[in-house]
Amino acid sequence: MQKEIVNKSMFEEERKFNSVKEISKRILKWTTKNLKFLFVPASRLDELTIREFEYEKKLSKRKFIRRFKSVLTILGIVLVLFIATLAVFPHWLAPYTFQEALGAYSPWWGVPSQEHIFGTTLFGRDVLTRLIFGARTSLTVALPAITFSVVFGVMIGVVAAYYGGWVDAVIMRIMDVFLAFPSLVLALVFIVVLGEYFETGPRIDYIMLAWGILGVPYYSRLIRGNVLQAKELPYIQAARVAGAGNGRIMFKHILPNVIQPIIISVTFDIGGIILSLAGLSFLGFSDYRMIDWGNEISMGRAYLYIAPWASMWPGVFILLAVLGFMLLGDGLRDALDPRLKNL
Repeated sequence: MQKEIVNKSMFEEERKFNSVKEISKRILKWTTKNLKFLFVPASRLDELTIREFEYEKKLSKRKFIRRFKSVLTILGIVLVLFIATLAVFPHWLAPYTFQEALGAYSPWWGVPSQEHIFGTTLFGRDVLTRLIFGARTSLTVALPAITFSVVFGVMIGVVAAYYGGWVDAVIMRIMDVFLAFPSLVLALVFIVVLGEYFETGPRIDYIMLAWGILGVPYYSRLIRGNVLQAKELPYIQAARVAGAGNGRIMFKHILPNVIQPIIISVTFDIGGIILSLAGLSFLGFSDYRMIDWGNEISMGRAYLYIAPWASMWPGVFILLAVLGFMLLGDGLRDALDPRLKNL
């Protein structure tokens, strides 16, 4: 038994010695192979360079995500998800159906109760149900309108800045004419003219088209300034020398590198369109077939003393929606703007 223990101990010592010997050989071999890296200043080792690049790439991603972890940005994301959830699943979340939200019941301007948590409005309609369906109307107008503005505004701005000369002058003067008028007044004109022409009155598609057209000048001017700088950079000159066409240079080489301000501006403008839609509805220019928050405030303003909840809750939801998109836009700006990375 004692002999076996001695043999085992000798085996372990021999194994450790061989292991240390192997490690020493590897260290000596690596040192001999990389003498230049060890003794020549500014020399690089390919393997370590690749590892450093991979580490910095992961670290950069973590920093980008970390910049979204501010309290206000998280609050904005939560508010946007809340409004989006109401807009996507209103039939599941609302206590009553859409048809019931448009019906006539009693009591009118009823106080909050178990059946109607936020009370009732004109014709005894449930306030909470109309708030939930109003979220869908707000996003239904805001998202298509902002998409129309971004697509056409970016195309017009890129073309004007790239070609310059008389093309730029003519396009930008037309954009200036639209920007010279108050957007709300111009939207009212578009909606009324389209409603009268088609003899249908204000419709949701006319409202979307009006706000989409009014957003084109803003985005065209926003992208134009960035394209004017980018088109003179060396990589664009190299693309021209390589034989790339104008369309390829504009929309494949220039646009992806100047789109960042557009992404940030979109989130801000969604909240602005929601607020503008509420203003139009408050003035009576809304689609009677739809439920929206501005119209709810307009109906309840004459009954503030007897039913303040009818106007208060739509105002609160407008506040939450606009605040959410504004905070999200602010967080995107902080995350994407390279000048703010070290703040």
